[in-house]
Amino acid sequence: MAATLLHRLKPVLALVTAAVVLLVAPPAAHADPEDEGGTKALRTALTSASKGYSQAKQRLAASKKRQTQLKAAQTAAEGKEAALHDRVQEIAARSYMQGRFSTMSLLLNSSSPDGFMERSLRLDQLAQIDGQTLKGYSEAATTAAKATKAIEVEIKEQQKQVTIMAKKKEQAEAALAAVGGVTSAGFGTGGSSAKPAPRNSDGSWPKEGCTVNDPTSSGCITPRTLNAYQQAQAAGFKRYTACFSERASGEHPLGRACDFSAASGGFENVAASGGDKTYGDNLAAYFVKNADRLGVMYVIWYREIWMPSTGWRSYSPSGGPSVVHTNHVHLSME
Repeated sequence: MAATLLHRLKPVLALVTAAVVLLVAPPAAHADPEDEGGTKALRTALTSASKGYSQAKQRLAASKKRQTQLKAAQTAAEGKEAALHDRVQEIAARSYMQGRFSTMSLLLNSSSPDGFMERSLRLDQLAQIDGQTLKGYSEAATTAAKATKAIEVEIKEQQKQVTIMAKKKEQAEAALAAVGGVTSAGFGTGGSSAKPAPRNSDGSWPKEGCTVNDPTSSGCITPRTLNAYQQAQAAGFKRYTACFSERASGEHPLGRACDFSAASGGFENVAASGGDKTYGDNLAAYFVKNADRLGVMYVIWYREIWMPSTGWRSYSPSGGPSVVHTNHVHLSME
């Protein structure tokens, strides 16, 4: 009888087991994309152009900040110099007209020792005041002159960085033109603002290695990549993501890239459409809007690539949805 009961319960047990598996199993996801698209040479050229442009942009911003500070110091020094100018002229005129008072002249012009001491003290006080005035005027003039020269140096530095930015922009455009890249309208405005990643005091990005645990795999990613992933999650982009992966080239094995699936179930082997396409559009726009805050090097989505120097450009390597990025948003970090 027990055997009969067990036989009858087998279908029920099978259903329960299946239900438990469905409850605990992760969302079904196709294999992570194996390629970032394009050739290794193309990716190397784009990485070089993007990093070079970003570094020049940061140096340009730092130089402009220094110039602003120098201009404020110059203005303050020139104001102090102008305020003391009339006083200095008075000292010069009095010195020319009266000359220096000697001890003998003080004695001759004093009717008593007390009168001598009084005149001596007054003249000593006047000399101290004159000395402070002349010293302040000299320091203000020196500060203003140094600030002027320093500003000239910063202007040359800015011209240098603008030239570098232009060259890196041309480099990126030439690399993309070779694969048919043309200007695109992009995918929207981007939504909320992300929490900025830490920068150095001069505004540059700290050098980072693959040092923190990747929450999407058993590998590692950089702190800046982790911040970008967490900020995207906080902004509501919580669909399946894969960051670190072992590959022959690209940013993924360095912990500086993530792939965000458009479909809620993972990397489907079809081009996203409908709500999935909208999700990808919004995520790509979010990364572009927050590129400067997060340290984004480039974004690839739906046959297009965004770089700080070029904006959106068409990007259509041959291949399936993963290669042409129609099923996931690719993010590469500085």
